[in-house]
Amino acid sequence: MIDHRPQTTKAHGAVVAAHTRRHWLAVGAAALLVCLSGVAPAQTLLRLARLENIPDQAVGAEILKAVYRRLDIAVEFVDLPAQRALIESSQGRVDGEVQRILAVQDQYPSLIALRPSINYIEPSAFVKRVRFAVDGWSSIAPYSIGIVRGVGSSERGTSGMARVEPVATMDQLMQMVAAERFEVAVNDRFSGLLVIKRLRLDPVVQPLAPPLQHIALHHFLHESHRDLVPKVEQVLRSMEASGELERLRAQITARMLTDAEK
Repeated sequence: MIDHRPQTTKAHGAVVAAHTRRHWLAVGAAALLVCLSGVAPAQTLLRLARLENIPDQAVGAEILKAVYRRLDIAVEFVDLPAQRALIESSQGRVDGEVQRILAVQDQYPSLIALRPSINYIEPSAFVKRVRFAVDGWSSIAPYSIGIVRGVGSSERGTSGMARVEPVATMDQLMQMVAAERFEVAVNDRFSGLLVIKRLRLDPVVQPLAPPLQHIALHHFLHESHRDLVPKVEQVLRSMEASGELERLRAQITARMLTDAEK
């Protein structure tokens, strides 16, 4: 009689071993999925309010991409009207603001201003025919002036002046000064240059120098991200000290101005 017991035992052992391997592979895969799902902390994706149709906001957004890339944090931008953006960010429904003037922190204490500033605007006098020596806001007071409604720097700078006409958009502002509806159009220098190049008005409308004002713009985070503030500020200080912040801004604005001419 032939004894088949050793072969049966051997075959059974192979089956058990294969089953065991499959079991531990499955356990390992499940554990890996659990680990991967726990790797990303809450702040690895930040949603930031970006003011819609404002060119300097696009500049700030590009700068922040470079800043947060150093911290391995992804950012996405939610385009909103100016006042709506403050409501959403101050209540924490978005994680912060791309950039605002420093005074925002006084009115919205739940928003933390990061230092140093990441960008700036330079309200400037755009003209077609008139020429005069620019020496701050008071130097434009004798002229008829156009501003974009809702732009705080323009509204504050021209407050109390006799002939100020608010318009709805930057495009409308530049078209109206080209048509001589008013003598001076007040707009951020970079944004104004972008608009007149895109509208092909740069042969007839130009900014006067120097700007009326230089206004620093700060990145803001909601207070729920307070622990992130020193990390971001460390990156900003490093980029400022090396000159990278200014170089980056120059590269972004130059590219946008070139694209506007196409």
